[in-house]
Amino acid sequence: MVTQFILLGLVLLVLELSYFRIARQFNIIDKPGNRSSHNNPTIRGGGIIFFCAALIWFVYQNFKWPWLMLGVTSVATISFLDDLKPRPALLRFMVHAVAVLLMFYQIPLFDWPLWLLLVALIVCIGTISAFNFMDGINGITGVYGLVSLGSFAFVNVYIVSFTDDVLILALGLAMLVFLFFNFRKFATCFAGDVGSVTIAYVQIFFLLQLIHKTNNFYWVLIFLVYGLDSVITIVYRIRNNENIFKAHRTHLYQYLSNEMGMSHRFVSVLYGGVQLVINSILIINLQFGTLIPVFSLIAVTLVLYFLFRSHVVRGIARKQNE
Repeated sequence: MVTQFILLGLVLLVLELSYFRIARQFNIIDKPGNRSSHNNPTIRGGGIIFFCAALIWFVYQNFKWPWLMLGVTSVATISFLDDLKPRPALLRFMVHAVAVLLMFYQIPLFDWPLWLLLVALIVCIGTISAFNFMDGINGITGVYGLVSLGSFAFVNVYIVSFTDDVLILALGLAMLVFLFFNFRKFATCFAGDVGSVTIAYVQIFFLLQLIHKTNNFYWVLIFLVYGLDSVITIVYRIRNNENIFKAHRTHLYQYLSNEMGMSHRFVSVLYGGVQLVINSILIINLQFGTLIPVFSLIAVTLVLYFLFRSHVVRGIARKQNE
């Protein structure tokens, strides 16, 4: 098994390097703009390696979960096309909606009440968009993805078997390959929509499998950090009468890396580290009893986020007034 995963890692590395050649040839390059958090032209779409890992797993496992793979292929395709040339938002929404329904069918979730399915559909589509919006600095998608995948792997092995551990490991290897080129001061590649959307889709699948298996919705806290930053940023933008569908630089991680000048890698590790602490508390809590009540965990995280964000915004204001 170890030899097989080493071989898979090498295959994924070769595929990533091959994509770099293709991207340079066809100018699939992200050029910096006033909304960007980078200053150098960088290959876009390096996250296609996540789809490659899922496809290899699909063939290796004798075409297991075909509806999931159809959904993965759908979101990866429309996202890669969007990386090449922006596609209509309605088209992307429709593809995401159909892909999520395919995911529901694969699990299956259609034994849930209709109202709950509708809520889950809206939340899943929103979560895919949130993961995409959060992919804005070097390392954040990779580090946060490793924390989430590691958490799912731990739960799957030591608490309750709810998914295919080979798929988690394959995606984890793809994440490590991607991080090798992305977790740098000057990244070789960005994930692109194809990367952030694909990994979001598969991780949502894992989450829903876990919820369906345990009948416990508290597992959504595995994405708490991304969720808080995304939702609260939207609330602030609505309050400021901003168009929430336009590109911006007002997420907390963007304030830290752009206005405060912190290292992208430091901010990425900060986000991943906080989520790792939350996941650890959550797992201990749900497995061994109430160490810290779940609602208290949410409340404490929310309060700390608001305090930290307010401190950062005040620091930025002072810096601009100097």
